[in-house]
Amino acid sequence: MRAKPMRRGIVVALTLVAVALGSVGAVGAAGAAAAAPYCGITWGSLPKAAETLSSAELLDVRTGQHDCYDRVVFDFQGSATGYRVAYADQVFSQGRGEPLQVAGGALLDVTLLEPASAAPAAPDLTGYRTLRDVVYGGSFEGYTTFGVGVRARLPFRVFTLAGPGGQSRVVLDVAHRWS
Repeated sequence: MRAKPMRRGIVVALTLVAVALGSVGAVGAAGAAAAAPYCGITWGSLPKAAETLSSAELLDVRTGQHDCYDRVVFDFQGSATGYRVAYADQVFSQGRGEPLQVAGGALLDVTLLEPASAAPAAPDLTGYRTLRDVVYGGSFEGYTTFGVGVRARLPFRVFTLAGPGGQSRVVLDVAHRWS
């Protein structure tokens, strides 16, 4: 008769261990889900650069909103290949080196390694989740500067795209959040 209470105790103990392990597994899965990158974005916020100069001329600057990020597109006549983009405390104009007044909680210093012959119109950023300002900082000896104000220091990526036709684009995407 004593075997039954002992067996019941073992069953209870094993049940408690199983429940505890199941809870740890659930917490582990929840923790892994919380650590997953926002929209699969793994870009980071360190400087990005492609150091090839180009004679392609800047035509326009435009912006767009996406589910996971806001976008700035620099359109060029010809093949644009070079850029330097990094977070900075201040962005300075080309030539004179004067500080640009850029709205936002964080500033991206965007240097395009292509010339611009005229100042593009500032895009309307009303309703954007991340972008706050895009300010033209001039062009001098083939280098063109923009200050891009964003809500906070967030992950970003930069890349080039060919087309349409003989044109090309330098694209800057800034995520809405980290995770």
